[in-house]
Amino acid sequence: MGTLLFGVDLLIQQPGRLKELRAAFVTNNAATTHTGKSSRLALLENGFRITKLFSPEHGLLALGEDGAGQPDTTDPLTRLPVISLYGDHLQPAADELADTDVVLFDIPDAGCRFYTYLWTLTHVMEACAAAGKTLIVLDRPNPISGDLDKAEGPMLDEGHCSSFIGRWNIPVRHSCTMGELANYFATTRVRNLQLEVISIKNWNRAQTAGEAGWLFIPTSPAITDTETALLYPGMGLLEGINVNEGRGTPTPFKLFGAPWIQAEEMAAAFRDLLLPGINGTACQYSPGSGIYAGEKCGGLKWTVTDSSAFRPVHTGLCLLQLVKKMYPGKITERRYPTVANPPGEGHLDRLTGVPDSFKKIESGELIKAGRETRNWKQTIRPFLLY
Repeated sequence: MGTLLFGVDLLIQQPGRLKELRAAFVTNNAATTHTGKSSRLALLENGFRITKLFSPEHGLLALGEDGAGQPDTTDPLTRLPVISLYGDHLQPAADELADTDVVLFDIPDAGCRFYTYLWTLTHVMEACAAAGKTLIVLDRPNPISGDLDKAEGPMLDEGHCSSFIGRWNIPVRHSCTMGELANYFATTRVRNLQLEVISIKNWNRAQTAGEAGWLFIPTSPAITDTETALLYPGMGLLEGINVNEGRGTPTPFKLFGAPWIQAEEMAAAFRDLLLPGINGTACQYSPGSGIYAGEKCGGLKWTVTDSSAFRPVHTGLCLLQLVKKMYPGKITERRYPTVANPPGEGHLDRLTGVPDSFKKIESGELIKAGRETRNWKQTIRPFLLY
């Protein structure tokens, strides 16, 4: 099929393209060429006039703590000024775009609605439309595959659950690239935007990054490999209740537990669910930070045994139901303060996109909502690039 090339690789191959224009670049350290070179450095070395950088959650270096504000800074690699889009403001200001001719966007996604990089893209789209600036999205593969048959709800109730971890109505696992979603949003939400997407070359959308064997750069401190990225759309839901989701350990989202969970009992009950593509092994651990830091937690260690069969969101919703059934006197909703949601309230609803989610766990309503993607495959098909 040939070497997989990212949008940034193809832009570099276009002689003279954009090189006379002053470009602002929305990016982070996870954005590289197919050989692993920093996208921003590669563009500068090939004559592009990048004048400033914008960074998302976790900062330019992709090392910042989850939900923590990131300051403006200077890039140690290029010495360019870096304006944070996860601090005092989430969207580029008009004066920050005034001295630019074009805006480039190159940030890898994790394929999950509540991963914030997608929503940073939407804010950049709105800012560019308002300022009359062309936005060029340098596309990248979806690391957990672009197979639309694997898309999983729930869909987002915008009237009650819209937030920075889900602004608009798409599934939790959307199975699209950033470029495809940019095309969709430019038609349905930000209609006056001058948008261009530079596509990927030689991508098989049915494959995960792990199956295809392409280089995976950690997209944030907790998403360190392709298995974690695949687990995240389901195990990330645990942030909404009072269990530890593996944060504070070397393997976030590959563990879950709480001091009041009996590991062997939980392992047996989870095994009885007969969920495909995943094993949960009884374990004991003590997180070094986050919820239950320093406390001994019983729980499960996750292993994805079949990435094609595994349905992360369905698994996560079933796990929520199981924990609530087994420990009804222990489980509560969890506040999860972030820059975008300082009180941290309503976090489970924002993750699932379903109002009053906690009340709907045990009845199975939440699991049913997870099966509903409202014809997403048909809706998004006109905007697919691959």
